[in-house]
Amino acid sequence: MRGFRGAALLTSLLIYLPPVQMTYIFVYGTLKKGQPNYFRMLPDQGNGKAEFCGHARTVDVYPLVIAGKYNIPYLLNRPGEGHRVQGEVYRVDDTMLSFLDAFEGCPTMYQRTSVQIELEDWKGTERSPGSVMEAFFYSTTSYQPAWLKHNFYGNYDAYGDHGLVYVDREDRVPLKDL
Repeated sequence: MRGFRGAALLTSLLIYLPPVQMTYIFVYGTLKKGQPNYFRMLPDQGNGKAEFCGHARTVDVYPLVIAGKYNIPYLLNRPGEGHRVQGEVYRVDDTMLSFLDAFEGCPTMYQRTSVQIELEDWKGTERSPGSVMEAFFYSTTSYQPAWLKHNFYGNYDAYGDHGLVYVDREDRVPLKDL
């Protein structure tokens, strides 16, 4: 009788637990593998779950610039200018999505908006290279007009030959000290 009661309890828990919402996010900057903030996507950081799905590029062209005194990559929300931007697609849970919103300064510094992306490769069988899907990305409408005169990039690499060294958040001067 005891085993039956345990199985019934487990079954009832499974029935009443809400499903975990997963959202597709397209990252193009310091959160990609091999970049300075990728570690924030890892499970041992306590920021939630992020599952790598594949590589993609935006269907539309956008201006991706490296700007500001900390050499931050900014994707300016100006479709039709720039390059098709390459990046990575992740499935994230609500906890990671909330973390990313805060990390990206959403909605003041960046805005989370949907974007059409073309897959270059995909981990799994439910999608195929060349197919188009919708995901969210962080772009900005809050930028200095002079940034439109910066070089536009199709692929961001913090360690690239552009010579613009990304400054980690931990190494930046706090606003209170300015």
